[in-house]
Amino acid sequence: MAQALAPVTALLLAISFLILGHGLQSTLLPLAGSEAGFSELAIGLVSSSYFFGMVLGCLGAPYVIMRAGHIRAFAALVSLMSAAAILHPVLVEPVAWSLIRVVSGFCLAGFYMIVESWLNEQASNENRGTIMSIYIVIVNASMTVGQLSLTGMDVTTFVPFAVASVAVSLAVIPVSLTTANQPAPITVVSFRPVKLYRNSPTALVAALLIGVTQGALWMMAPLYAIQMGLSTNEAAYFTAAIIGAGALAQWPIGRISDRFDRRFVLLGLSGAAVVVGLVFIGAPITGLAVALVMALLAGVAIQPSYAIAVSHAFDHADRDDYVETSSGMILAFGIGSSIGPLSAAYLMQTVGPWGLFLQIAAVQALLGLYILSRLFQRAAPTLEEKTDFDYASTAQVGSVLTPEPLDIEDPQVISPEEFPAYETDPEADENLVQEETFATAEDEEETGDDEAAPLAESETGETRATDEPEAREPDPGSTDEISSRAAGTTSDKEGAGEDTKTDGPAETPDKRGE
Repeated sequence: MAQALAPVTALLLAISFLILGHGLQSTLLPLAGSEAGFSELAIGLVSSSYFFGMVLGCLGAPYVIMRAGHIRAFAALVSLMSAAAILHPVLVEPVAWSLIRVVSGFCLAGFYMIVESWLNEQASNENRGTIMSIYIVIVNASMTVGQLSLTGMDVTTFVPFAVASVAVSLAVIPVSLTTANQPAPITVVSFRPVKLYRNSPTALVAALLIGVTQGALWMMAPLYAIQMGLSTNEAAYFTAAIIGAGALAQWPIGRISDRFDRRFVLLGLSGAAVVVGLVFIGAPITGLAVALVMALLAGVAIQPSYAIAVSHAFDHADRDDYVETSSGMILAFGIGSSIGPLSAAYLMQTVGPWGLFLQIAAVQALLGLYILSRLFQRAAPTLEEKTDFDYASTAQVGSVLTPEPLDIEDPQVISPEEFPAYETDPEADENLVQEETFATAEDEEETGDDEAAPLAESETGETRATDEPEAREPDPGSTDEISSRAAGTTSDKEGAGEDTKTDGPAETPDKRGE
């Protein structure tokens, strides 16, 4: 286990920092907006804007990564998200907060895409399931810790926004210092709802409607809690209980769905969500203990549904279509999540706090009726035709995850060699080659001259000894000898390889010496 996690430890640490800051913001903003006097509808708009940014990020972030490269895109997106977090207390206005949340959603989608591409690249076929499951556990745990970290902070001050910004900024450090290989394939998200609907109508409709209810629950639960009389600290506990319970329930419910028609499991979950919604409407929460119990029930009944819907989509998809299926389900969920908080906020503003669970009960009832109609129109896949439930590829993390490693031959999978950021300039490469060739030729020429000089000097010395036996032999350190060597070297450099005249050059040293 430790050996498998060693190459991705820096990435997992970066994920924990950023998601902690994101979780803190998700609970903080509805509470701070309420304290600032925002209406329910305004808070719903701010919350929906985040999911709208996520949808834009799923579509646009791959091109940012291909243009800038993994590490630069990562640093830019995380820095921008950190700056966005710290802007909330500076620009206290619903429209400004909505625009800031669009930016945050875009950045988070790109962040997920980059770290998951690295995780996929580092994982092998043997440990991929383990690594990706640990990744999802860290995401859910960090989200819960971020929500709980709000306790003890005053939401009307600058402090919680600063803490969220610092946590997001810290995510840059582990990745910047890692020595792991950075370039990795990424997926380009496409949304072909007609094809996805033909493959699995239940999965597509479920992803859309589940997005409506889960987006509303995640973002509006803190506002519901304080409107029902809980403190800001208790509202943080209430929201964290929903997320934590849902994350824990996802795996066992997913494994149960492997043994039955997943539509029956979806139908059971939607029925449970309707019941929980009606309980919240008919028996409003009184005190923290009751609130936590009801939050746990809401998390278990509502949150695992998306994972079952994605697994059902994979059951009906070819292996070559896993990437497209996953991306289509994410976008359907994101579109639904963009609608959910705003519609729930309208009901909360119209009928009261319990309007949140009125929306959840109504949408889940609609989903149940649709699933029930589909049971009579299409037979369930056999156990041999079904894919095993995969905890990682069915999580709501806002990026493409598949039950199997990415296939580089898939047209929606882009390898690093195709990124403009990693392309080399052919003209620059040619110039570099020419410069290196020219430099090598100069070095060889200088080396040849240096080797030729002693040889020429030796040959000249032999000529002197033969032609002028009576010539005076200078002392080794005399001026004559030094001048003779200088003249000989100059002569060699000017004309290496030429025939030496025995009469002329022999007298030159003596004349210069005189």
